[in-house]
Amino acid sequence: MENPSSRKPNKRNNPVLRYAGLAFQMMATLGLGVFAGYKLDQKMGWRFPVFLIIFSLLALAILLWQIIKDTRR
Repeated sequence: MENPSSRKPNKRNNPVLRYAGLAFQMMATLGLGVFAGYKLDQKMGWRFPVFLIIFSLLALAILLWQIIKDTRR
């Protein structure tokens, strides 16, 4: 029988991996929101970046909701 202290840690319950994945998800979501807003503003030809601001704030709201949901567990 194995010694319980010699077992490998479960990767699913490792908080470092979970929060590192959350950090990459945050960067990707915010980057996608900024990129989509920038391209849409270019396409519309407006001088003020309306869609850039809207999509950035929407991405931040989604990220905050995701962080709160993940850290409650």
